[in-house]
Amino acid sequence: MHLLNLGILAHVDAGKTSLTEWLLHAAGVTDEVGSVDDGSTRTDTLALERQRGITIKSAVVSFPLDSVTVNLIDTPGHPDFIAEVERVLGVLDGAVLVVSAVEGVQAQTRVLMRTLRRLRIPTLVFVNKIDRRGAREEAVLRDLSRRLAVPLVPMGTAAALGTRDARFVPRLLPSALDTLADHDDDLLRAYVAGDVSDASLNTALATQTRRALVHPVYFGSAITGAGVPELITGIERLLPTASGDPDGPLSGTVFKVERGPAGEKIAYARILSGALRVRERVLFGDGREAGGVGRKEGKEGKEGKEGKEGKGARAEGRVTALTVFENGTDLRQDRVGAGRIAKVWGLAGIRIGDAIGVPGRVYEHHFAPPTLETVVVPGAGADRRSLHLALTQLAEQDPLIGVRHDELRGETSVSLYGEVQKEVIQATLADEYGLDVTFRETTTLCIERPVGAGQAVEFNKKDPNPFLATVGLRVDPAPPGSGVRFRLEVELGSMPYAFFKAVEDTVRETLGQGLHGWQIPDCTVTMTHSGYSPRQSHAHQGFDKSMSSTGYDFRGLTPLVLAEALRRAGTQVYEPMHRFRIEAPADTLGALLPVLARLGAVAESTEAHGQEGVLEGAVPAARVHELEQRLPGLTRGEGELESAFDHYAPVTRGPLPERPRTDHNPLNRKEYLLNVTRRVGD
Repeated sequence: MHLLNLGILAHVDAGKTSLTEWLLHAAGVTDEVGSVDDGSTRTDTLALERQRGITIKSAVVSFPLDSVTVNLIDTPGHPDFIAEVERVLGVLDGAVLVVSAVEGVQAQTRVLMRTLRRLRIPTLVFVNKIDRRGAREEAVLRDLSRRLAVPLVPMGTAAALGTRDARFVPRLLPSALDTLADHDDDLLRAYVAGDVSDASLNTALATQTRRALVHPVYFGSAITGAGVPELITGIERLLPTASGDPDGPLSGTVFKVERGPAGEKIAYARILSGALRVRERVLFGDGREAGGVGRKEGKEGKEGKEGKEGKGARAEGRVTALTVFENGTDLRQDRVGAGRIAKVWGLAGIRIGDAIGVPGRVYEHHFAPPTLETVVVPGAGADRRSLHLALTQLAEQDPLIGVRHDELRGETSVSLYGEVQKEVIQATLADEYGLDVTFRETTTLCIERPVGAGQAVEFNKKDPNPFLATVGLRVDPAPPGSGVRFRLEVELGSMPYAFFKAVEDTVRETLGQGLHGWQIPDCTVTMTHSGYSPRQSHAHQGFDKSMSSTGYDFRGLTPLVLAEALRRAGTQVYEPMHRFRIEAPADTLGALLPVLARLGAVAESTEAHGQEGVLEGAVPAARVHELEQRLPGLTRGEGELESAFDHYAPVTRGPLPERPRTDHNPLNRKEYLLNVTRRVGD
């Protein structure tokens, strides 16, 4: 039977998990429909999820249809857990985007649809809650068309809206032909000739849906089950099934990691090709180039000859157990083939985003990074080491938590998307680790970017360099989103490869804290000088470490050289900016504009639609919460705010924000050398 890995996505409270329960019930997996309110759902299994009535972790459950087995992945809807959604996208064959018939398109709806379109994931739209008072049909369709700006094909109409008798009446509307003909020349010619058959229309619909050119829209209710049978028919007939070469080399990608009852790691992986077997030894890791060691550039900056390429870290482990998802349960298997999703035991060092076997799809970030940070304060009796270990394990399950330990101050901080995520971390630490914690005030995470080019060099055996190494580095700006690129302007054979690798790894680590303490995510670092002292030995005494270069010398010297290069280049601090959209009575927009200006926001467009006004622009992320609090009073309680991270912009108002350093501070040479040499002496 064919397989389909299907994601259910939505803005929080649109009814996504309730729809999942109805799909399982309709497929015969459950005897009763689980309830979010009662805490009886199959996919929200965490105690915290059932207490709060929201999905926090993605969950997989399987059910059979007539011609396809569906692995359904329920994802969080709250924006604080967008990272959990991001990891799922890379393993999907198709998706259902749930929209409320009452609230219509919401902030997360737009973010999700933009990403689904960019990744070309075939997507059906399910307009839920047609049984609720205030449910709309035509208005929601207009809202979808205007605010999502995607080609839609309504698959029918809703009847008895806003009542318990609300139902979905399936039929293709005349507008469907117009939409489909825009993407199919043969259908357009038949349309003009007045010779379009139902068969050709349905074929065009299936083809274009699978190519993510159009999005069929269904109406229904996840409470009464209205529209669910028609949605199931659409899932089966319109979405593509899983692909993959069953006879190819083993290739898989990990999208989730959790801990079992005994603390063992369990990886969730999509097998892209080949097969994974119990007791098999497999390679796993990120499988990507770690950078540019081995890539040499000439003095003009053009790429020259290639040497040995530095690869991302790869490890080997033995698979001890496998399960797959089938008929709502986990089923033990000795072998899992291409297209399937499996739970994998035995790979102790595995991480989210790792490739199993031959690297296939590269794990990429599709959504904005976290823009908030807070210090975790252990409560009475909470051990700091236990706290650090617990947070490190949580970061395995959610790498974007970004645990940051400050040894000097004895503090641990985490990066966040929002306040709800903070509350969830607090509850998880209490429930699963027995650790009582509080948090300091949440602050904004900025970044730094080089202003110009800067270069520095220190030579082996020349004062004031205390290390047996020569390192020269040049820092150049790079476009936003390009990442850190490390290149060579020296011969790769001029010293052992391990020393080049030590420099590159240290460069990447040091760029985590720029001149003002913030990460530098985008720049090009070129190694301009290199040198070392070859192994020296005395007769009958062996290797003399005091006269020979080691990796320590390069790891110790590189931060000093890089810090000086950055100082000469200069850096600018950038703060995260949110794109905002405010819908409010048109006569209140005049009062909003001066308030936005005081918050550092820039209003870029203003529109009026009758008595309703729409204001769009950008606002510093640090001021979004204040804007949310002030909006009701400025708009008679009728204003609605949407905001989401959009870009970073230079800090131009007030003092530059500084972030306390957690390293040995290579900006202060005396302090740095004192700390580094003391650490070695210890």
